[in-house]
Amino acid sequence: MPRTVSLAWRQLRRDLKAGDVRILLAALVLAVLAVTAVGFVTDRAERALTIEANRLLGGDAVIRADHPIEGALRRAASVPALRRAEATELQTMIRVGERLQLGDLRALGEGFPLRGSFRIVDRAGGAERDAQGVPAAGTVWMSRAGADTLGAQIGQSIAIGDSSLRLAALVVQEPDASLDYFNIAPKVFLNASDLPATGLVQPGSRIRYRLVVAGAPGAVERFIAAAKPALQRGQRLETISDARPEVRSALDRAGRFLGLAALVSVVLAAVAVAMAARRHSERHLSGTAVMRCLGASQRTLVGIHVGEMVLLGLLASAIGVALAFGLQWLIGGWLEQALKMSIPGAGWLPAVQGFGVGMVVLLAFGAPPVLALRRVPALRVLRRDLDPTEPSAWVVAIVGLLGLGALLWWKAGSVALGAAMLGGIAATLAVLALLAWGLIVVVRRLRSRLRGSLRYGLANVSRRAGTSIAQVSALGLGLMALLLLTFVRTDLLDRWQLSLSADAPNRFIINVQQDQIADVRRFIGEQGLPAPTLFPMIRGRLVAYNGKAVTGADYAERGERAKQLAEREFNLSVADSLRSDNKIVDGKFWTARKLAKPEVSVEEGFAEELGWKLGDKVGFDIAGQNFQATVTSLRKVDWESFRPNFFVIASPGSLDGYAASYITAMNVPAERTRFTSQLVERFPNLSVIDIDQVLKQVRSTADQVSTVVEVVFYFSLVAGVLVLMAAVSASQDERLLEGGVMRVLGGSRRQLRLAQASEFAAIGLLSGLTAAIAASVLAGVVAVQVFDLPWEFDARMAAFGAAAGVLAALAAGMFATRRVLDAPPSVTLRELQG
Repeated sequence: MPRTVSLAWRQLRRDLKAGDVRILLAALVLAVLAVTAVGFVTDRAERALTIEANRLLGGDAVIRADHPIEGALRRAASVPALRRAEATELQTMIRVGERLQLGDLRALGEGFPLRGSFRIVDRAGGAERDAQGVPAAGTVWMSRAGADTLGAQIGQSIAIGDSSLRLAALVVQEPDASLDYFNIAPKVFLNASDLPATGLVQPGSRIRYRLVVAGAPGAVERFIAAAKPALQRGQRLETISDARPEVRSALDRAGRFLGLAALVSVVLAAVAVAMAARRHSERHLSGTAVMRCLGASQRTLVGIHVGEMVLLGLLASAIGVALAFGLQWLIGGWLEQALKMSIPGAGWLPAVQGFGVGMVVLLAFGAPPVLALRRVPALRVLRRDLDPTEPSAWVVAIVGLLGLGALLWWKAGSVALGAAMLGGIAATLAVLALLAWGLIVVVRRLRSRLRGSLRYGLANVSRRAGTSIAQVSALGLGLMALLLLTFVRTDLLDRWQLSLSADAPNRFIINVQQDQIADVRRFIGEQGLPAPTLFPMIRGRLVAYNGKAVTGADYAERGERAKQLAEREFNLSVADSLRSDNKIVDGKFWTARKLAKPEVSVEEGFAEELGWKLGDKVGFDIAGQNFQATVTSLRKVDWESFRPNFFVIASPGSLDGYAASYITAMNVPAERTRFTSQLVERFPNLSVIDIDQVLKQVRSTADQVSTVVEVVFYFSLVAGVLVLMAAVSASQDERLLEGGVMRVLGGSRRQLRLAQASEFAAIGLLSGLTAAIAASVLAGVVAVQVFDLPWEFDARMAAFGAAAGVLAALAAGMFATRRVLDAPPSVTLRELQG
């Protein structure tokens, strides 16, 4: 073994010096660079987006409770690795002048918020600014919507309990707003040191307590692991996974896209290494035949060549990981400037993945042609037409494909995404190989009718059938991966832009009574705004499931979120038709106006959390009355529409007789500053919820996610083009040899260039057109099944893909064969023929 390793190392050094293995080294370095750099950028971006999203919590994790937080929870939050802040919340009457209204009081401890900041206006007509910290002692801040409702002005005195405090600023945006914006009372924020003087903390007071922590991801994870088993009744743990569906959706889709970018890098790595290893094997045929003549055994040959591959893989992986680390450091610095936020350092896992991907891809796709070297006949020293055949190479090739499948599954992080990519790759390869074979047959029949350089160029396609099929398959597969990334990225960004458009609803109006519906619609119409659609809302609590009484504790084994959902009060609604932002995914939505028995349609994610299925019977307590219905359909809800949506919708007439109020959502232009106060003056019982700040936070998160997606996309695109060039250039020895011969026979530069251009154009057109169609179909599958995005076939994008294939093949091929025109024919022939 030491002797074989020594020989492998000497051969690697010789090949590197002679240039025989440089193409394979470059292809593998580029492959590892692409995979690792995307992994580094993805890792850092995901951490940054998580931290940025945690601004919506005010920290990385929050404990909420209806009694003081003590014991194990406080000890878990008191470790040195965590920062901690506390807040106390209660409802009380707020007086401004002669106006009095129930408000939501929040006493904030020093250090709050740990993530993000309040955005305030602290003087009349002043600009918005970010405020660090909490209100100074003796002052309060008030939400701008609450100030509009109470007619409060900056500088006025606000009476809270036994205290009178000066209003120092209006809060435009606050941490935590996007977790639950259905808090209808005016919000008042004060320093925790001022709370005792208000006299509001009394025995029996309904006070809510909040403990917020922030720190390094590992420390936060340890806190969460320690806090979950220590939670008691009335306490709950919240992380960003409990945020509004609109925020979670943007983060989830970003993570899936970044995973897709990593998959594309793996595919490109496999393509480049397979093509480069084939060239490496062909260059060693003669040398291996000489060794066979000198008595080398098959075992020795395999040990030397496979050992060289392993050493080459380690060397290339180390170089690729080092370059990727430096590149991601530069990209991270640029992202910090672009996103205006701190980007955490990279973890070690992408480097390990880079080494793993490099070695697995090299051995899986480089080993088959190298293993064939052990079958080289000694007679090949004299007859160069004798090529080795190695049956076991097919077994290794199959193992290689299985290895690629495992890599894709690992990098995908999603069963649907991994299965879609594997199926798409297999189908695309089969179609590309079949079409390449068809092209060869057609060219062979038409070759006699062609003239000049075009005849020579197309003849090369049919003359090297195996090489042409491999070339078309490799180029087409690489283009398909890049086009897939392009199509999905375009759909993703267009979808965010559409769902977060400027006319998204920014006001929720709730508590509209049945006899007020017509008057509210009339008032809104008089304001020059579109007439709203009002939806009934009935409050109920889950009490029975399939005839058995249940509580939140019965769902504890399904997780904390399931338990919280089962304990909370539901907003039930009624609908006689399915809206455009709801889609039935299982079961059947009712069509009759009045059904014999009550039925309900349930949001699919909610049903999955609680384990509800079609045919289940659920029971709710509605103001002391029992309501039971059968689950007959499951819905997918587009939460990004920002329209009123409900987890549970009942069939028409089934909730008649139950007390209901109505809710609607509408878009109020920014210049209509008096709309809220005028509506409340006209209908004092209504509550208007201003979610402009929520929309700003969601738009900010989506914008940041879009920027990261753009960076990763362009990086993957550049890396993919480099890897494709390596794959194309790895099979150019035959063309260089033939070009040298033609130069000797008097062929001109123009003739050679036209011949090469016609060959690469034919290969590129076939590859590009097939890749564009395959990428379009696969993009549709991925968009619908993985990203939950609507998709339509875009013929223009397919045409663009075909054109891109031609241009990519032309550019890479002409660049790879430029030496045939630049170097003297004698040099080219001597180098390739030894």
